[in-house]
Amino acid sequence: MTQLTEMDIWQELAEQAKQLPHMRQLFAEDQQRFDNMSISACDLLLDYSKNRADNNTLALLFKLAKQSQLSDKISAMFAGKIINNTEQRAVLHTALRANAGQQIFVDGVDIVPEVQQTQQKMAEFVASVTSGEWRGYTGKAITDIVSIGIGGSFLGPKIVTQALRPYWNPNLNCHFVANVDGTSISEKLKLVDPETTLFVMSSKSFGTQETLTNTLSAKEWFLQSGASQTDIAKHFVAVTSNVAKATEFGMDAANIFPMWDWVGGRYSLWSAIGLPIALLVGMDNFAALLDGAKSMDTHFETAELEDNMPVIMGLLSVLYGNFYNAQSHVVLTYDHYLRGLPAYFQQLDMESNGKSVTLAGEQVDHNTGPIIWGGEGTNGQHAYHQLLHQGTALVPADFIMPLQSHNPLGEHHVQLASNCFGQTQALMQGRTYEEAMAELANSNLSAEQKSLIAKHKVMEGNKPSNTLLMDKLTPATLGSLIALYEHRTFVQGAIWDINSFDQWGVELGKTLGNDVLARLQADNDSHELDASSNALINIFRQQKI
Repeated sequence: MTQLTEMDIWQELAEQAKQLPHMRQLFAEDQQRFDNMSISACDLLLDYSKNRADNNTLALLFKLAKQSQLSDKISAMFAGKIINNTEQRAVLHTALRANAGQQIFVDGVDIVPEVQQTQQKMAEFVASVTSGEWRGYTGKAITDIVSIGIGGSFLGPKIVTQALRPYWNPNLNCHFVANVDGTSISEKLKLVDPETTLFVMSSKSFGTQETLTNTLSAKEWFLQSGASQTDIAKHFVAVTSNVAKATEFGMDAANIFPMWDWVGGRYSLWSAIGLPIALLVGMDNFAALLDGAKSMDTHFETAELEDNMPVIMGLLSVLYGNFYNAQSHVVLTYDHYLRGLPAYFQQLDMESNGKSVTLAGEQVDHNTGPIIWGGEGTNGQHAYHQLLHQGTALVPADFIMPLQSHNPLGEHHVQLASNCFGQTQALMQGRTYEEAMAELANSNLSAEQKSLIAKHKVMEGNKPSNTLLMDKLTPATLGSLIALYEHRTFVQGAIWDINSFDQWGVELGKTLGNDVLARLQADNDSHELDASSNALINIFRQQKI
């Protein structure tokens, strides 16, 4: 057994999970349950009353957090200590949201001034483009941004710009390219004019295979339009730490924005990786996004564990994954602009906590990261909600909704809210056989038919959910929301004693992919791998020949 599962508190939680009554009973016994199990912070309200937990459950979870030294681990992250032990790196995406007066040190150097300088550089660049001062090689103003990246360099900017669509500059449009499939960039290039398009290439090494391949294709398309090599500087900028490669490509060194080792890709949208966001919504709104995240950072760092929103959400996830064997967690957004968030949280959580060894390299003997999935309400109610209500798997759910719509139209938003709240109620209370029979009492069915249909209408209920509300979706509330999930992810990893900040599984796929690429491009058939890989490579090679 690992140190974690040997703890007495672990066994106490296991027993507690077996003994807890149905949530119907918990609500009946505590008329103040919502008041006692909801919290407001950073312009967000979290209702966690519809969870399989009572006061004793929560007390045990907070005891687990304290015995796991969660508070010390939180302090270590904010202090810039080397908590990414396999790569010997600090984890300081929070420093990207720091105030100018703060001091945060990495290897004895205060990194805040460099962060502030980069933000100033971004502000000047954004002002130049949005004012029309920045011109393309034929003298025309920029109308389209093509953002080329992969992973966090792609998902973060894409999801945030999508969420902040009401704040877009009306004179700009943005297109995102990540997939190395040639169809992806080909279709995007059909939408833009080389004379008025700015490409933002994001790659720390300037060598990420997918990103570099897409950028080279964009460059070839641009040059074939009649532009020259020297014109590249007016249409291509980079976010990278490899200035030499970027300038060799043709980019002006003045338009290369830095990246740092202490920021992981899935936590990088707050950096210059967020340049497409700033271009689309303006630097003031980008600053508000940072401020919202900063407010959640402060809450996470300073609030007591019992009153700490990311801690509560993280501990509840541990509860279901480890004591109810929940294998997945669904995120349901009741706002069209937030439809991309489940995919963003999927990468954030699964790349962070999809681990099977502890910090010390010991094999875990408990569940770690759940499968994160989800979609947009109310669409999902006519698809996978059936499984949530009557399937055999326990799937904890997060419902996210703003109280005000950016597009108030008739009864649309009140109907949206009714669906959101109705779903959480239905998941909690379910429907008994007796209730189903009562609903069928006045039908013309026979007693046997009523009984059969009633059995099919029974829903166990007792299905857990959180509800997150905000007054309105703004850059600040979006920043708070994303930072909330970042810190929730950290809490889980801290309890499980895993490294939430490396991604060796991703690296293996890249390494083997490069080896396969060489074999696909070789002159001779492949015979050195496993039988399946050899056959697939040779089939592809024959097609090319």
